[in-house]
Amino acid sequence: MKIYSILLALTLAVVALAADVSGKWSFETEGRGGTTVNTLTLKASGGSLTGTISGGRGGEVNISDGKIDGDSISFTVTREFRGNSFTTKYSGKVSGDDLKLTLEGPRGAREVTAKRSN
Repeated sequence: MKIYSILLALTLAVVALAADVSGKWSFETEGRGGTTVNTLTLKASGGSLTGTISGGRGGEVNISDGKIDGDSISFTVTREFRGNSFTTKYSGKVSGDDLKLTLEGPRGAREVTAKRSN
């Protein structure tokens, strides 16, 4: 019985160390049409990350392959445009109300900082 209590305490400690990434975040990206404000809505559950991203021409799109490990997150976004699919990989770290992201997609890699907006 004591071993179960210890395992439960360790599990809760690991969950407590995970960054609080759930909520709305916003960041700007530069594109052909100028600056776009993007809104990222995330929900963390254990090591899994779900949510949506909106901004630009594509409207709101679900994220996929979302993962959270401590203060690190990663996910992908696939958008459809004129019959073509474009996938962008997002990875980054949460630090308080900042989310520093690296975006890797068709236009190469770039870095942005999202701010908590909820």
